[in-house]
Amino acid sequence: MAMRVITRTIWILSLISLFTDVASEMLYPVMPIYLKSINFSILLIGVLEGFAEAVAGLSKGYFGKLSDNIGRRLPFVRWGYLLSAISKPMMAIFTFPAWVFSARTLDRLGKGLRTGARDALLSDETTVATKGRVFGFHRSMDTVGAVLGPSIALLFLFYHPGNYKLLFYLAFLPGLAAIIFTYLIKERNIKPRSTTVKTYFLDFLKYWKQSPAMYRKLVVGLLLFTLFNSSDVFLLLKIKAAGYSDTMTIGVYIFYNIVYALCSYPLGILADKLGLKNVFVAGLAVFAIVYAGMAFNNNLYVFLLLFFLYGVYAAATEGIAKAWISNIADRNDTATAIGTFTSFQSICTLIASSVAGLLWYQFGPTVTFLASAVVTIIVVVHFLLLGNKKTKALPS
Repeated sequence: MAMRVITRTIWILSLISLFTDVASEMLYPVMPIYLKSINFSILLIGVLEGFAEAVAGLSKGYFGKLSDNIGRRLPFVRWGYLLSAISKPMMAIFTFPAWVFSARTLDRLGKGLRTGARDALLSDETTVATKGRVFGFHRSMDTVGAVLGPSIALLFLFYHPGNYKLLFYLAFLPGLAAIIFTYLIKERNIKPRSTTVKTYFLDFLKYWKQSPAMYRKLVVGLLLFTLFNSSDVFLLLKIKAAGYSDTMTIGVYIFYNIVYALCSYPLGILADKLGLKNVFVAGLAVFAIVYAGMAFNNNLYVFLLLFFLYGVYAAATEGIAKAWISNIADRNDTATAIGTFTSFQSICTLIASSVAGLLWYQFGPTVTFLASAVVTIIVVVHFLLLGNKKTKALPS
């Protein structure tokens, strides 16, 4: 049964995501250190990351809409992974700010290009009854890359301390593997539309007005949660603030990703049986527990328990949110619906990290984490009030 549900296309898309995440996560722990080594100030690093994420965010909606308008998926997937792959060695070739900005933006633009189209390809391979496990399987494979990437980086830097440039060149190799795999996909449901229809950069915003009411209610809840779901960096900073080493901090991050990878597929199967909404809401409740615990804890063993639960939360929400959206949206609008949500989500994520940084600076980590926990409980109530009657035929 499982082998029939996970088709050849789903396997290939999942392997592509795995290789791409290996490349990205190899650089994730060292990116701030590398940028500081080429004389980027903390302020400039913040501006760079903020600008790059804003580009990724807005482009997800645009390219999702464009993919739906022309009725094609694969070109967006191929170009998206290509841009992300070539951006890795670009970061190391020259070190002047404008070039580094261009390379980082190219990486995020690649993500924007592929996200909606790739998720629509995944959705086309499913039925309403198998959405959870398919998106869960994809997240699981993607997260295996997030385990392998930092592990490879730690091993490499153990033998070649400070050799960041070579690491950037090496990160091109898994990226290249991802590009090769995109040529093994055959796009089936090609629905050529009129190429004379112009797609403007913010056209995806019109979808918000045209979208089903259930979609808007779902996305409003998701975005409120995102506004108080700051970067994982703040969780890692809390461990550092408790006095633990860099190695221990990265080790805990890898442990979280292992739990996330192992739980995504089983929780996807569970979501198909119990309803996407039920598993998603349970995941948010776990998030609230984790953040409330982070507010007061300094014990390593409790940190490990909290990061275990954090992995369960991620597995219960990340892929399932997209599966839920794809069940509500019209099949021809799948890329637009997911692209519009992920566009808004990226912008809210930017704001979230700024809000968290401000709260941490003014009031300390306890208030920062408690604020997130309280807002998450409000979001849980919002989803519970949506009622099962309206959502039964769609996400359950």
